[in-house]
Amino acid sequence: MGQGARETILTPALCRAARGLLDWTQTDLAEKASVSRSTIRDYEGRHHGIHRATEAQLRLAFEQGGVRFVDIEGAGTGLCLPERVS
Repeated sequence: MGQGARETILTPALCRAARGLLDWTQTDLAEKASVSRSTIRDYEGRHHGIHRATEAQLRLAFEQGGVRFVDIEGAGTGLCLPERVS
């Protein structure tokens, strides 16, 4: 109960989509976020949820890779990959 009720921003679908934007495998994400691949596999497969700390590690890895999480009015959280300047 210490964590309180909150909505997870990084859903399993967003996790898969963010990996797709970056062309990362589950192993790539696991290495970049310092979590086990089985944690990512099980979360994306909806076998279990993730802790706040794990969500933060995954989001940080995605953000360092260039993914931006955006709030879309009336639709929730979306992803974008800003154009990279050459």
